Amino acid sequence: MVTPETNPWTRREALGAMSTAVGAAVAALALPRFAYGAAPPVLASPKAAAAAALLDSIAWNLLALQPEQATSLGIDDGAHAALRAQLGDRSSAGVRKLADLVRADLARVEAFDTTGLDPSTRTSLAVVRSAYRAALDGFALPYGDVAVGGWRNTPYVVIQNVGAYLDVPRFLDADHPIRDVNDAEAYLSRLEAYPAELDGELERLRGTAAMGVVAPGFLIDKALAQLAGSSRSAHAGGGLVESIVRRTKDIAGDWGRRASAIVTGKVAPALDRQIAELTAQRAKATNDAGLWARPHGAEFYAWALRASTTTRHTPAEINRIGLAELAALHARMDPILRKLGYTKGSVGERMTGLGKDQRFLFAEGDPGRAEILAFIQKRLDFIRAQMPRAFRHLVRGNVEVRRLPPDEEPGAPGAYGGPGSIDGKIPGKMWINLGTTSLHNKFSLPTLVHHEAIPGHVWQGEYAQALPTIRAMLAFNSYSEGWALYAETLGDELGAYDGDPVGQLGYLQSIAFRACRLVVDTGLHDRKWTREQAIHWFATTNGSGLDEVTPEVERYCSWPGQACGYKIGHSEILRQRARAKKALGARYDLRDYDDAVVEGGNVPLDVLAMNVEAYVRGERG
Repeated sequence: MVTPETNPWTRREALGAMSTAVGAAVAALALPRFAYGAAPPVLASPKAAAAAALLDSIAWNLLALQPEQATSLGIDDGAHAALRAQLGDRSSAGVRKLADLVRADLARVEAFDTTGLDPSTRTSLAVVRSAYRAALDGFALPYGDVAVGGWRNTPYVVIQNVGAYLDVPRFLDADHPIRDVNDAEAYLSRLEAYPAELDGELERLRGTAAMGVVAPGFLIDKALAQLAGSSRSAHAGGGLVESIVRRTKDIAGDWGRRASAIVTGKVAPALDRQIAELTAQRAKATNDAGLWARPHGAEFYAWALRASTTTRHTPAEINRIGLAELAALHARMDPILRKLGYTKGSVGERMTGLGKDQRFLFAEGDPGRAEILAFIQKRLDFIRAQMPRAFRHLVRGNVEVRRLPPDEEPGAPGAYGGPGSIDGKIPGKMWINLGTTSLHNKFSLPTLVHHEAIPGHVWQGEYAQALPTIRAMLAFNSYSEGWALYAETLGDELGAYDGDPVGQLGYLQSIAFRACRLVVDTGLHDRKWTREQAIHWFATTNGSGLDEVTPEVERYCSWPGQACGYKIGHSEILRQRARAKKALGARYDLRDYDDAVVEGGNVPLDVLAMNVEAYVRGERG
């Protein structure tokens, strides 16, 4: 969860879009071309070639406004090499330009006659149509950041988990390559552009405040603390300078001095300007946590839920689904807890007790951080070896485990991840929050590995990269996060917790955690829950630690609706699997089903159902 937002490896909670936006246009689609290991179809007609050219054009139009994505995908070379020296425009003018582009390219897609096209190309056009329609609905709202092919839809321009102050330093260090003089010069060019990004956000911060849209005070407090750390670092040069110095030790040039001049002379003052504005807004802020307290809040939340879940579920319906799912999961956890001797209290109370058991805790400080990283690597080794049991067609699972930048950790979730570049030169990332080792324990960390890395976000993203470029860029939160939860289920089914009832509880608690999100998110934004009420309900109901649920709840305040995509998508993937099992009987094979879902690409949930139906028809012959 950022942010990981514009980078493809961070689209772990990618932009959803309304399933109804696809509608009849995709009703006849069959499974996309890479399913079952089929070779990509030959472009046998002028229309097919024109469709491919249209999709390519749309991708590069979007990348021109979001050049960081081109770098993260590893395609900012050749004719597009100039993108490596650029950053996006976060000003109001930049947002209008992006909205105009989405509108124009959507018109091109809607005007294209899909008759006679192969199913995969028709699916790709439908995916663009769905994502772009949803984005335009978001741009029509009077305020907010709209992620086109991403997952960070937010009413707030800069807050504890949103903003260039978080995104740019992480991106420059983790994804911007420095292999030669040109790369180093491109890094400096991006440093030069960074203050303009910050000031573009500053302009929009002032504009939204004038509309009465001010973030909750408790979020501003956290953002100010993090911005202060970024400012202190920038005034001293800090990580932005260290990164280029470290990576140019064999490249002649005065890189450190030049970077330091930019960072101390331009970046640091721009950060201070944001601090001054947020400080002024803090004086006007309330602690009302939800969108219900903001102008047009109900309208924004309704759109955010549609974007996240690709459904038309109302807040009341999502709340009821969450409570029902939670009850079913707790019914599975109760007998396991009883066998372990935890017999008194609610499931949440008993899980709280389990979470305090010293046997399952990591050491504090750096020894514990090292222990956590080693633990993750061991779990990766295990689950990677199981992949031939779940998939016929394997990808690399190219993943690197990295600690989140310490300045980001206070406002970040426990972890997030996603794939790297298409050429494999930039590995996928599992970013782990190690601000405090108490965020993690030994019975919950394995399922987090399955979710973020293999066979979750990193694994799934590598299949998406085999599709047209625009399909690697556009994603739907309910699919992305539904798949990642399904990856947790696969870990369980592949034996991750055989003979380990405590590990099994960790897995079930993780799924229950996502059911709780349905209740908490709707509670905050629709039922007027307070921050404290949401934290207390979450911690006591699921038995999660306060260190874990507090930033979670605060995240839901700044990313309304996003947390609801997980369980909605997970339930649908399992429902489709049960349908396929029933329809195919002895012909059903888990590997074929998983291939059908993951190779079909990142799609709205109604298109997922159509892809599964095509897989079933194919297996029946």
